[in-house]
Amino acid sequence: MSDFAWLFWKRSVSVLANCKQYLTQREEKTLRNIIVSMRVTLDGFITGAHGEMDWMEEFLDEALATYESELQKAVDTALFGRVTYQGFESYWPTVALDPSSPPGLVEYAYRLNAMRKIVFSKTLSHVEWNNSTLVKEIVPEEIAQLKQEPGRDIVIHGSASIVRTLTNLGLIDTYQLLVYPVVLGSGKRLWSDVLHKVKLQLASIKTHPSGVVVLSYQPRKE
Repeated sequence: MSDFAWLFWKRSVSVLANCKQYLTQREEKTLRNIIVSMRVTLDGFITGAHGEMDWMEEFLDEALATYESELQKAVDTALFGRVTYQGFESYWPTVALDPSSPPGLVEYAYRLNAMRKIVFSKTLSHVEWNNSTLVKEIVPEEIAQLKQEPGRDIVIHGSASIVRTLTNLGLIDTYQLLVYPVVLGSGKRLWSDVLHKVKLQLASIKTHPSGVVVLSYQPRKE
């Protein structure tokens, strides 16, 4: 092989390697993340013993509204379990139609109503909320495929059973835990039925004036 041919071949290999690296990085960047947004008390409960969630009400403020708005703009798909879905479905569609609703809340409701919603339930026979799809069970390959589809990120509001299942499958990319300065003493825990140790790293922390602390964690890469 002549010197010219050798240099040409070597340069071609280098260019192809760089292209492959670029395409790989691009693919990684375009992969959609699944983000958990979960409210939790200081002692680790997500509801009271009888499903009570009134302990959140006094902490509603502008900082929390900003958090919700920014999160909503970053996603275009929401995953729900039955209980959380039914709670959202019974409330948010009416907010957009209520003339007494604050403008910011109306805007949030419109976006949520328009968002793609996937509901995992073995007991529901149908779902009626706009852009909702009922899925009977979680299939890991289908979730992986969902993450590869074009679009913005995917959020899970509440829905602890879905969070635990996807955690066990290693499919959660970010856990945003909103820790409320409240101790309930008893209730429903978030992390029951997790099958193995999950090591996380702290990505960010933000404290609201109300005392609510938003902790953002991502799975630690071994």
